Amino acid sequence: MAVPKVNEKLIEDLEEMGFPHARATRALYYSGNTSLEDAISWMVDHENDTDIDEIPLVDVDIDIDTSPSFPITEEMRMKAQYLREQMRERKKNEEKIMEREREKERIQSGKKLLEAKRIAEENERKRNLSLRKAEKEEEQRARSDILKKLEQDKLNRRSILGLPLESQANVRSPAIVIKQEKISKPVYTTTKVEHLRECLRSLKREHKGEDARIRRAFETLLVYVGNVVKNPNEEKYRKIRLSNPLFQDRVGSLYGGVEFLELCGFERTGDFLYLPSEKVDMELLSSAGFVLNSAMTNPYFGLLSTC
Repeated sequence: MAVPKVNEKLIEDLEEMGFPHARATRALYYSGNTSLEDAISWMVDHENDTDIDEIPLVDVDIDIDTSPSFPITEEMRMKAQYLREQMRERKKNEEKIMEREREKERIQSGKKLLEAKRIAEENERKRNLSLRKAEKEEEQRARSDILKKLEQDKLNRRSILGLPLESQANVRSPAIVIKQEKISKPVYTTTKVEHLRECLRSLKREHKGEDARIRRAFETLLVYVGNVVKNPNEEKYRKIRLSNPLFQDRVGSLYGGVEFLELCGFERTGDFLYLPSEKVDMELLSSAGFVLNSAMTNPYFGLLSTC
């Protein structure tokens, strides 16, 4: 296959008029390579051919005789101008079509991105909801465990103090109730218990930041109170030497330590704190034990009290 030879002068004239080399060659070849007018007329007739801008190929290299050049007339120029405008219009339309296709692709791509973003955000929202639900359930379980532990500690403290469990304390036989009614004992209102509680709050406030020392003081006070409850008739448990170094280190040197024991019934007698046997009040001492237990097990003890 070879490119046919056409009149070079006519090719030059057509190219000067603005036609591409391939189109001019094709027009001259198929119009007989005779004149500019025939070539331009062929291009007008074949404007919509898909291969109009492709150089034709022939089986053999045919040498077409060069015909004499004809002058370019005004009509030929008008046809050439028309063809050029047609070419520009077609090219513009093709570009518009391509731009519309590109815009469609951009829109589709944007929609896909938005959908992917929406799905990702929805998955993230579901994941956050699931995490919050799990955290809430874990918090509820932890709170339940703390309440159970507090209740168990409360029972353990009652056991250490030798007091009956709440279930046993609440179920009393009529005989015991009648016997207790006959015994004349002072009735303490909540004011007495509140004084005990406020004394421990003051101790905790005055020694803020000394958690270990505060807890040691509470534990020591609980031992003193528990010993009297379990052994009310033994004087050694109702008598505390104020100058005892261990007592001073654990209780005596802390604000409110001695005052708490005095609220429990202990009296200053020389170098001692002494609780007379006739003034041993088991109900008051039990309340003191509960207040101490609450102060040690309740992390919020004293936080809501006024300073």
